Amino acid sequence: MYERMLDKQKVPLFEEMISYCGEVGKSWLELDVYLKDKLGMKSCIRFPYGNKYGWGVKYSLKSKHICDVFAENGAFMVLIRISNDAMEPIYKTLSDYAKVVWDNKYPCGSGGWLNYRVTGSEQLQDLMKIMETKTKKHGK
Repeated sequence: MYERMLDKQKVPLFEEMISYCGEVGKSWLELDVYLKDKLGMKSCIRFPYGNKYGWGVKYSLKSKHICDVFAENGAFMVLIRISNDAMEPIYKTLSDYAKVVWDNKYPCGSGGWLNYRVTGSEQLQDLMKIMETKTKKHGK
């Protein structure tokens, strides 16, 4: 379950990554439009962080790395670093799932890394809220 695209020899097209995610691929498309059109991000397909992560899409705002989104079978995983200051104002508005992800973050500096798995549209709204608060910290 949630296997990633790990064949380093074959660079997938974005459409193949979306298709690999199954039904939830529609949510990734919605996220992609939101990040590019509303928040002004650019994207590129890459194979970062070693063999277990697989193919993903890096989203950047100007020259600042914002997140990576990894295609999974039946889902997609967003890896994002965010500060405590950015999360504090929105924490109470998040779903139980998003709060658990934040509460179990991998600590880093004054915040941490979130491994945010999207398996349905309900998680997408919180993710967009998290992305928006992160980009505000970077002068959007």
